[in-house]
Amino acid sequence: MIRIFTYGEIDNAEIFNRGTAATDVSAAVSEIIAEVRKNGDAALMAFTKKFDHAEPDTLEVSEQELNEAVSQVEPAFLEVLKRSAAHIRAFHEKQVRTGFIINEQDGIVLGQKILPLETVGLYVPGGTASYPSSVLMNAIPAKIAGVRNIIMVTPPGADGKIRPQILAAAKIAGVDRIFKVGGAQAIAALAYGTESIPRADKIMGPGNAFVAEAKKQVYGICGIDMIAGPSEILIVADGKTNPVFAAADLLSQAEHDRMASAVLVTDSMEFAQKTAQEVERQLQTLPREEIARASIENNGKIIVADSLYTAIDIANEIAPEHLEICTDAPFDLLNRVRNAGSVFLGRSCPEALGDYYAGPNHTLPTGGTARFSSPLSVDDFIKKYSFTYYTAEALEKSADDIALFAETEGLSAHGRSVTVRKK
Repeated sequence: MIRIFTYGEIDNAEIFNRGTAATDVSAAVSEIIAEVRKNGDAALMAFTKKFDHAEPDTLEVSEQELNEAVSQVEPAFLEVLKRSAAHIRAFHEKQVRTGFIINEQDGIVLGQKILPLETVGLYVPGGTASYPSSVLMNAIPAKIAGVRNIIMVTPPGADGKIRPQILAAAKIAGVDRIFKVGGAQAIAALAYGTESIPRADKIMGPGNAFVAEAKKQVYGICGIDMIAGPSEILIVADGKTNPVFAAADLLSQAEHDRMASAVLVTDSMEFAQKTAQEVERQLQTLPREEIARASIENNGKIIVADSLYTAIDIANEIAPEHLEICTDAPFDLLNRVRNAGSVFLGRSCPEALGDYYAGPNHTLPTGGTARFSSPLSVDDFIKKYSFTYYTAEALEKSADDIALFAETEGLSAHGRSVTVRKK
């Protein structure tokens, strides 16, 4: 049964506790990375056999395999993928930025250039569930940014193949090359390159504890998007909200994995109790009941606050991945939200809209990192550099200021590099 707390009557440590992965896999991941660096494709094949119980003929998905897989997908689902991709594309196209030039002083030109990354690696999870939506959410912003080489890695099934729905999403999103490899070994391959897999400038996408640890260990060799933790939802709801809806939304995240966190904050004890009962009723009908029940019992909670304003304050403190505001006037509370990955407004806006269809990205900061980080966007697939131009006359006007700055910092050669140019 999900627990109910009254805010202010219990230790805040209990309220703000969330699911975290406790297993230390750093040593095992280090060994996997070292083996891939040493033996390349041979190591990838060996690890695929060991961990995925698969022996694919080749690591790379051929054009023929891709087309055959797409032909196996139900036409209705293909159309859903295309509509979802269109929504994601329309939203992310608004994020495109351009460089700028400043030429406001005689003899001085300043500016910033924005360039797409050359090669990006996209990790798509397998395991207990696989996600065509993750393919769309990662590849489409990369394509919009102008990334030339979008490389996708994902673990195969025991038959050595990738689910047709994953491949269909990859084709719709414009992925350039696809490889049948997962886990820490896939991250190592993207970071260092192998005979088959190109080295990536940045690695994106969620994964299990091994994938997350591998991304930590290769950061600096290449870039990464974020370290994704267990899924989270926090619902702020008043007593007028339907408890059936609230329970369903809590369980939509609880079914992800046992460490997922589902939290409801409300100003109504009666609603809290009805929702708790409804969570228990719906749990018994879920195909993934065992996973969802573990999540609810370990990390789920309902918090009763004295007002909706306090509920938003609690949400800001927790900084959830997904925040639903289920009230009569959700926009009245929106400006009070400071820390959240993605916000869903109103009683007709379940978080699943964001997972699949609405358009905003579903790759979001977890574990409270929404305090300082943002959803995946086109910005994650670009880099910037600045440029400066001074004429001799413009430099001479600034030479004494620069020299004084340099001398104050004890770096006389810096100053001399300017003053030596004075006439």
